Amino acid sequence: MPPIPESKPYRIGRSRTGLGLFATKPIKKGTKIIRYFGPLLDAHNEKHDAIENKYLFQINKRWTIDGSIRKNIARYINHSCKPNAESDVNVRKRKVIIRAIKKIEPGDEINYDYGTEYFKAFLKPIGCKCDACEKKRAKKAAEAKAERDADKAKSKNGKASSTKTKKTKGAVADKVKTKAKTAADKAKSKTTKSKTTKSKTTKTKAANGKAAGNSKASTKTKAVTKTNTVSKAKSSSKSSSKAKSSSKASPKATASARATVSKAKAKQAKRPATSKRARKA
Repeated sequence: MPPIPESKPYRIGRSRTGLGLFATKPIKKGTKIIRYFGPLLDAHNEKHDAIENKYLFQINKRWTIDGSIRKNIARYINHSCKPNAESDVNVRKRKVIIRAIKKIEPGDEINYDYGTEYFKAFLKPIGCKCDACEKKRAKKAAEAKAERDADKAKSKNGKASSTKTKKTKGAVADKVKTKAKTAADKAKSKTTKSKTTKSKTTKTKAANGKAAGNSKASTKTKAVTKTNTVSKAKSSSKSSSKAKSSSKASPKATASARATVSKAKAKQAKRPATSKRARKA
């Protein structure tokens, strides 16, 4: 690291991108800070045109300063998209001076814009790490985080609302189910009542039919008993008539019986009486 005189208002220090140039004293706006110098490279020279490094500072299409030498302290100045200094190019003298474009406080890093070509070739692929870009990235990251948090909160609220809606839907469904169940129970009770009433009516009809049948049977039995009684009465009347007839014929029978008895007695009287001795002899 090359020595820097104490009279100079800058120092080499550690930066975000490596080494950088920092102010040690207040630097006013418009102050010439340092010169960017090195050997001049001619584009018409093939050897010069073949040299490539990150410290080449192009003055015009032909001349380029090779600032890779260690004495060139200005090579430690880093790029910034919002710089506090700029490169003042003198094409006729082929000189480049770094000049402050705003007030620089002690401890601030000195930086300038390298240009679009250098930015596209070297910085864009890896990403610019200047304070402005870092602030932009931090802001974008904070916004993205806020959006993620908002999305998470929305998703949580959506889940909560969905659960609430599900609960409400479940409650409504339960109410509908209970109503349907009660309606079904009522319908069932109505059907059972109608069935019971129908069964009662059928039973009453059957009972009435049975009673009618019983009444018919009783009437039939009564008619049969009447016929039986009538036939019995007729038979009894016939037997009584026979008895009467027999009673009427009984005196004749008695007379005949008397005649037979008298005839028997007469026969016994005609027979001779024999003694016991005669029978023994």
